[in-house]
Parts: sequence; structure tokens; C-alpha cells
Amino acid sequence: MDAITLLYEDNHILVCVKPIFMLSQADRSGKPDILSTLQQMIKERDKKPGNVFLGLVHRLDMPVGGVMLFAKTSKAAKRLSEQFRQKDIQKYYLAVTHGSLPDGPVYWKDFLSAKTKNGRYYTTDEAHGRPADLVAASLAKDPDRDLSLAHIRLLSGRSHQIRLQFASRDFPLLGDRRYGPDTAPDLATPSIALFAECLHFTHPVTKVQMEMRAEPVAAAFHPFRQHLSQAALQVSADRLMQIPE
Repeated sequence: MDAITLLYEDNHILVCVKPIFMLSQADRSGKPDILSTLQQMIKERDKKPGNVFLGLVHRLDMPVGGVMLFAKTSKAAKRLSEQFRQKDIQKYYLAVTHGSLPDGPVYWKDFLSAKTKNGRYYTTDEAHGRPADLVAASLAKDPDRDLSLAHIRLLSGRSHQIRLQFASRDFPLLGDRRYGPDTAPDLATPSIALFAECLHFTHPVTKVQMEMRAEPVAAAFHPFRQHLSQAALQVSADRLMQIPE
């Protein structure tokens, strides 16, 4: 298990990079989770005698690494949760996908099932599904391997949303055993090539605009490293703010 990298911390919030294969919070499996790990870290570091409050205001799937935001007080948790509900927090992801993704940006909206069938969520109609939308663009392509580097602004936050929306359009994510193919490159990729690259939010107390970024370290992203500079990602993020008709 990779170490947890802290990006920012004050009396109100904590921002870190969740390692891949770590749960966002504890479940019945007993596997390590980032919430409990951070609580224990704070308890030991700050020599706190009682329970440590740390509010989980959003989640990442276990195989997905990237930027996560936590609240250190109940007031901060309430305000950040409201920002997520109101879609005031901008969430950006990077993914390596099969196929030649449109340069974009493209806007995709689907209705996703609330429950799984054979372990998978699926697209359905408006009457039976929950709305899910995102904006995506291609940052680079690898024509020799028929892969694309996608930059994604997630507008909603459904379970497996990015994985399902891309797979349903024949752009499955590299290494996605659940929604993608079992090609040799997929089997050689230990985890889904999906990374929570950036969160842009308002500090719940100071009201300062904050942007927290991290760079993926997984091998699947290495061939695209020249396209992952902060300057390039900022230009792309500005494009993704414009939702196409």
C-alpha cells in the first residue's frame, strides 16, 4: 500500500492523495481505508486522547487514486457537503481509455441504474435511472496502442460513473476489469487508469478559493507524461468549463 501524501491541512480541512486499492471508508471487508488511517495518524501525531473527528464529504472507488478532501470540524463538513450538493466544487479526473477519444470537449449525459446487475451498473432511461453527466476532452493519443489520455470534469458523482459512461461509448478505461475488455494491455495494468487529478473548492471558513492538484504516478500514465504539466492541465480545465451544446 502506497503512503498517503498530504497536500494541505489546517484547523478546518485536510486534503490528501488517496492511494489506489485503498477504501474511502471502512466496510465489512476489513481492508485498509483512508478515513480510519488518517484519523489514527492525527490521533498519534497530535496526541489526541479521544476520538478524532474527520468528515468524509466525498468518495473515490477503491481502485482509483487521487485528491480527496476531508473536513476536520462538523461545521466544515456541513459547508463542504453543501458545496458538493450544489455542484460548486469542480472535480477533474485523468483517464487512459481505449480508442481515439474526440478532441472535444464533449458533453455526455446518461441515466444510470441505482443498483447493480451481476456486479455492474448500467445505463437505462430517465424513468428508471439517475442522471449522470460529465464533460471530457482528449489531451493526447497513442495511435500505436489505440489509447487516449482523457481529461474529465465530473458534473455529478454516481458510482462507477466515468467507467460506465466511457465504456458505453466504446472508450473503456484501460485496466477496467468490470466494464472493459480483457486484452493483454488491460491484464498488464494492475489498476484502472483513472485518477482524481484536481479539486477546486471554496474554503469552508476563510472563503478562499482553493485548487488542489496531484499527478498520477501509475505506469499507465507514463507514456503521456509530457501532456501532464500543470500549465497544460489548466488550459484543458478552462476548456472543460464550457459545456458544449
